[in-house]
Amino acid sequence: MNVTGARRARLALPLLCVMLTATAACSTRPQPDIRYASEGIDLNRRAMALREVRTLQNKGARVWCVPFARNASGIEIRGNANTWWGKAAGLYGRGREPVVGAVMAFAATSGMSMGHVAVVSEVVTDRIVRIDHANWSRNKVSLGMTVEDISPRNDWTSVRVESTPGAFGKAYPLNGFIYPSRVN
Repeated sequence: MNVTGARRARLALPLLCVMLTATAACSTRPQPDIRYASEGIDLNRRAMALREVRTLQNKGARVWCVPFARNASGIEIRGNANTWWGKAAGLYGRGREPVVGAVMAFAATSGMSMGHVAVVSEVVTDRIVRIDHANWSRNKVSLGMTVEDISPRNDWTSVRVESTPGAFGKAYPLNGFIYPSRVN
């Protein structure tokens, strides 16, 4: 090997390492900050739910709201989101007051026929909460998304969800909140 070839060989490995590092940095998706609201939320459950989502995404599988809400809340209900409110009766506490860790159960609509479930991650005011949920944006998890109660009687029967910062969408009917404590 001549001198020029030896120099090239010496530079090749470090150059390859830099290129691989740059490629890896560009190809990884930023992970959500799971530390933003720790009071009342089981951070281990949230981390486990997010690991499950990443595993599904890495396999090319679909991410749904129900398994995410079940994993993040510990509420063991199966079936489509629109069945959770009825299935919770007699098993879990239900009500109209948002509580950190509770599942927010959206009613089915023509545009959301299977309903939707999300986990309350923070109660900001009596009419504003933040939720963690999956598949509001297709195949993604949204953490700390703001939801406002727009019901005339302040009873959380109608809400608007902040889909992008500062932009709230249309009104959605809400069945209520399913609390993580089992009914005896």
